[in-house]
Amino acid sequence: MTTPFPFTAVVGQDDLRLALLLNAVSPAVGGVLVRGEKGTAKSTAVRALSALMPTLDVVSGCRFSCDPGSPDPGCPDGPHEPGAFETRAARMVELPVGASEDRLVGALDIERALSEGVKAFEPGLLADAHRGILYVDEVNLLHDHLVDLLLDAAAMGASYVEREGVSVRHAARFLLVGTMNPEEGELRPQLLDRFGLTVEVAASREPDQRVEVVRRRLAYDDDPAAFAARWAEEEAAVRARIVAARELLPSVRLGDGALRQIAATCAAFEVDGMRADIVMARTATALAAWAGRTDVLAEDVRQAALLALPHRRRRNPFDAPGLDEDKLDETLEEFGGSDDDDPDPDPGPDGPGGGGGGQPEPDDAPQGGDETAARPEAGEGGQPQPSGAGEQSPARASEPFRTKVLSVPGIGEGAAGRRSRARTEHGRTTGARRPRGALTKLHLAATVQAAAPHQRARGRSGPGLVVRRDDLRQATREGREGNLVLFVVDASGSMAARQRMSAVKGAVLSLLLDAYQRRDKVGLVTFRGTDADVALPPTSSVDAAAARLETLPTGGRTPLAAGLLRAHDVLRVERLRDPARRPLVVLVTDGRATGGPEPVALAGRAARLFAADSVASVVVDCESGPVRLGLAGQLAGELGGTAVTLDELRADSIAGLVKDVQRRAA
Repeated sequence: MTTPFPFTAVVGQDDLRLALLLNAVSPAVGGVLVRGEKGTAKSTAVRALSALMPTLDVVSGCRFSCDPGSPDPGCPDGPHEPGAFETRAARMVELPVGASEDRLVGALDIERALSEGVKAFEPGLLADAHRGILYVDEVNLLHDHLVDLLLDAAAMGASYVEREGVSVRHAARFLLVGTMNPEEGELRPQLLDRFGLTVEVAASREPDQRVEVVRRRLAYDDDPAAFAARWAEEEAAVRARIVAARELLPSVRLGDGALRQIAATCAAFEVDGMRADIVMARTATALAAWAGRTDVLAEDVRQAALLALPHRRRRNPFDAPGLDEDKLDETLEEFGGSDDDDPDPDPGPDGPGGGGGGQPEPDDAPQGGDETAARPEAGEGGQPQPSGAGEQSPARASEPFRTKVLSVPGIGEGAAGRRSRARTEHGRTTGARRPRGALTKLHLAATVQAAAPHQRARGRSGPGLVVRRDDLRQATREGREGNLVLFVVDASGSMAARQRMSAVKGAVLSLLLDAYQRRDKVGLVTFRGTDADVALPPTSSVDAAAARLETLPTGGRTPLAAGLLRAHDVLRVERLRDPARRPLVVLVTDGRATGGPEPVALAGRAARLFAADSVASVVVDCESGPVRLGLAGQLAGELGGTAVTLDELRADSIAGLVKDVQRRAA
């Protein structure tokens, strides 16, 4: 068995360690979501926590880890005889991102259930994690249907497995810990709110601390057992402190003053619902127990807010996480009592100095030294620039708006999402087929129909139906898939009037929000001057695309052909990486092409490459003014797609656009 890296040997990351330890003291806090860049010891710290968890008493032979003091009356392995139990370490179960539904919740033997009426059940990961830790690395990449199952289990404390009227239920209470890199996409709001605490982690910029990280990692890799032995005393001390804090926890008093501060803080930061108040109360209580106190102080409430609120105050994926600590301190002072006189909080697991956890608010001031960026938009005059104008400072995006769906025609088989029609494991049943491999979704009527003609030959004599494996039929289902939405944005001088570019960015931002909600991958190609750039390779992180869009410079000629060819190359590479995910190209341009020999003809030839590959496309026509050339519409015809103006992107007529896209591809 591999020796885990010691928890106490993790350098820095005080907020991460504190959040994990508070959940070890009080699992009712609700788990931890760890957000941060790669290589910041997220997974190392989580895996190391399991070695510090107190041991459990479990019923002997129970596959569902029932507590011998209060066994689950509905346990599939029950009823349990009193007295027989064993003691073991708490489990840490890892849920792979690509796990199947049956692997998570368990599976029933459908053949035996139909023919014998026997509930033959193979437990899944939720059963293994009961009374332990369920760890999801890259939790933001988890498929939606698995997220739904996790939400149900976390809310009810139990897992239900149902197959055509045959059901099994078992307890599933676990500490949910997830890690994620925000660059790869955000979490669904429902799952985000289910995590009690969240912490942001980043690699230290202090050379001495980085040196110590490398030194300890090299020592561990050379001899894991010897390295763990060096930290055994510190590990034992933390383990004993967790046990002592658990014993003290029922005695901790949460006074009315602290409760008032908690309620006032949640109201001041306008968090949704009441879960934040409850989580803050439990976290503050756990902080007091961890510090060896029986009273919750203002410092506990403050630290609880820094851990429990940042992920609950985001209104959309482009909001920066974090709290305004000055506002937090003002709220606590206004609604606090004598507890506020405590000068120095003690939030960290190793004494003072381990606190923090809040992130700085985003700077709304213009970046860089360009004075024109600080001037109000009205001062620009809104006059268009000539197509050969030089680079201009980035224009701010206008307010995003709600768009209706743009979908890829036909039926795909891509990753689960919410945009285009697809054959999926979840959705409405459209037919039946013989199973390929393990049966996951039984089509009961088709199975009975297949078995019925053979009952006499099989010697049926009783009321039961004689079912054999060849009779089983898998239900075919139709749901929705996520697509690759590739934005190709014209940033040339012909688009550079600040008022128009602001509207263009607002439209693209609106479509990015739609892509986030529909679980798409997005990419961003821009073209201006003499060439095109891949501003963002295909990714699940729409907030990264929004950040690149915000700083997009404009000016220069319009190399439309270069933009289309670069986009075609991006799709070619992505088709090799993810062949099942179908693309949708959204070209944002006024249709003009300048620079080089025969730019219009070259752009037309590049556009016809997309039509030849049957790539679904939409041209967002940004041409303005009383005289319009209609170049974007001509370009849409070359692409085999359709064109829509910026105004029509907002209007109900976009519903007709989807039908037009489908009609052209039919």
